[in-house]
This record gives sequence, C-alpha cells and structure tokens, in this order.
Amino acid sequence: MSDGHPPLVRRRSRTVDRTSDSTVRAERTYRAALRIGRVGLRALDLTVTGTGAEHVPRTGPVVLAATHVSYPDFLFVQGAVRSSGRFLRFMTRHDVWNVPGVAQAMTRMRHVPVDRQAPAGAYVAARRLLREGEAVCAFPEAGISWSYTVRSLMPGVAGLARETGAPVVPVAIWGSQRVWSVGLPDERGRKPRPDLTRGRRIDVSFGEPMTVAPGEDLTAWTRRLGAVLTSQLEELQQLPHHVPTPGEHAPWHPAHLGGHAPTRTEADPYDVVPRSAVRPTWGPS
Repeated sequence: MSDGHPPLVRRRSRTVDRTSDSTVRAERTYRAALRIGRVGLRALDLTVTGTGAEHVPRTGPVVLAATHVSYPDFLFVQGAVRSSGRFLRFMTRHDVWNVPGVAQAMTRMRHVPVDRQAPAGAYVAARRLLREGEAVCAFPEAGISWSYTVRSLMPGVAGLARETGAPVVPVAIWGSQRVWSVGLPDERGRKPRPDLTRGRRIDVSFGEPMTVAPGEDLTAWTRRLGAVLTSQLEELQQLPHHVPTPGEHAPWHPAHLGGHAPTRTEADPYDVVPRSAVRPTWGPS
C-alpha cells in the first residue's frame, strides 16, 4: 500500500536518517575517547599548549599536515585544536585496526587506515571526507622522524588539497617525543617504552593556511610545505623549556640544535619512507 510518497523520497529519507545516526555515533565515540585521553593527560600531569588554533576553520573541509615525533601525537594535536570545535579524522597506520577492541572505535570515529604499500585507498577515503566538509589530519612524513627534523614528505596532502580545494594548515608538535617515540633497542634488545615522567610540556603550533592552485606542481608545493614545517618545528624546539641544559645528554633533541639525536645521515637507515616521497630540500644538511 502506498503512503503517498514516491519511493525515491522514502529511500532518501532513510539515507539521511542513517547518515545522521552515523554522525551521532561517531561524535559520541569520539567524545568518550577524548575523555579517556584527558584522564591520561591528568595522570601524567602533561600540559598541552596550542598556538594558532584560530587558523583551523570551524567549518568546511580542511587538511592538517602535521610533523610526527611520537606515537601518541594524534592525541595532542586533537587536544590542541579543541577550541575550534572540530573532530579531526586522522590518517593512521592501518595496523592499528588489528588491535582488538580498537578497530571498531577507529572506524566509528571516521579515522582513515593507511597502508604505505598501497596508499590509494586511504587517499580516496580522505578525499571523500573532505568533500563531506570534514577536517582531515595527515602525517605526511609517513612515520616518525628519527632525527627529529622534517624528513621526506608524501605528496598526498598536496594532491588532496589541489583536487578538493581544501586549505592546508601546517602543524608542528614538540615535547611529545619525550613521552614515547622511536629509538634504538637497549642492550637487552628492548625498544623504547613510554616514559611516564610527570609534568612534561607539549607544544603544538598551527600555521597560516596554505592553498594549492589548480594545476600547481605537487612536488614543488610539497617542498614549500617542508620548509614551512621546518620553520614551525624549529621555533618550538628552541623554546627555553625544551632546550637541553648545559652538559645534558639529550637523545630526544635534534643534533643540529645541540641535542644528541641521530643526524639525518645517521638516521637514514631507520627513516624508511616510500619511494614516492619528496626528498628534503629543507632543514639542516
């Protein structure tokens, strides 16, 4: 029996309802995850300070291109952008979805799994989110930089911005590397574990939005992004509360700024990046 509405209208109505329900579930899950994250921050007495968050538009599509110095960087970037009211959709290593109990939550929060060996699927998913007006955060270094300098960058950020017209907000983060990051195994072969020292400070800076013009060369634009991110990162690294004290052994600070992290040359065997990445023309030689 007909209810007086064309079948197409009924189908659209159900689609809208499903989309609305999905959004509500995503935000509910995201808020719960953030509450758990804030409990962790308070337990470690971590202070996350964000500057420039006003550069992140409160509505509409935007790509955040962030440096990467620690495993939980996504938590600190989201915390620092909280004033914008945006839920960031992070492009994240696909193997996170293999962790029991995590996969469903990651999918529900609309994060994007990235397989570095086959990144096309992640690109398509991120493009779809941007066309829906979402804020997508990418780590274009495709991994943590062992030298704590901006390493080779993937051109996908530039491609997404050029194709969708979304602005790109460069993001630098520093201080989180002292919480949990990469490093050589110790004498027992154990990789670095989380450092639960209380009272650390983490700084996140959001730069002025950048745009990619139609037809613009992606490699050249990515090199410009690398220079911008380097400037932002070094500004944070040279803040007084992040500078090593005289005589302090600082494997958590870049060598060219007086620390004892591997130089770019020394880090090269560990900084494994895809062939399509744009090699640095920025930062220290």
